[in-house]
Amino acid sequence: QVQLVESGGGLVQAGDSLRLSCVASGDTSSPYVMGWFRQAPGKDREFIASISWNGRHTYYRDYVRDRFTISKDNGRNVVYLEMNRLKPEDTAVYYCNAYTNGRSYWGQGTQVTVSS
Repeated sequence: QVQLVESGGGLVQAGDSLRLSCVASGDTSSPYVMGWFRQAPGKDREFIASISWNGRHTYYRDYVRDRFTISKDNGRNVVYLEMNRLKPEDTAVYYCNAYTNGRSYWGQGTQVTVSS
């Protein structure tokens, strides 16, 4: 079992930046792929970015690739999502995910609201 707790969301203006954090606890010894997803009102949850367990490989949704950066601190079991030049369409609940060997865990989410 892995527990994930996100933080760092908030209300910002278009063009601002935010850094989301996801702290993992519990059985963190397995090689989890960590990811960030988001869900806007009335829409399905969508993939944003992921990072391999060793931090060497990252993947992004095309439309955030030049604005968002995913990173991790293995020593502290923390995954970050740096979001720059935020747009109103980035407004959503952002969820952290840990996946390994068919097991998937989710955090409770953190709200990001971008005003125009």
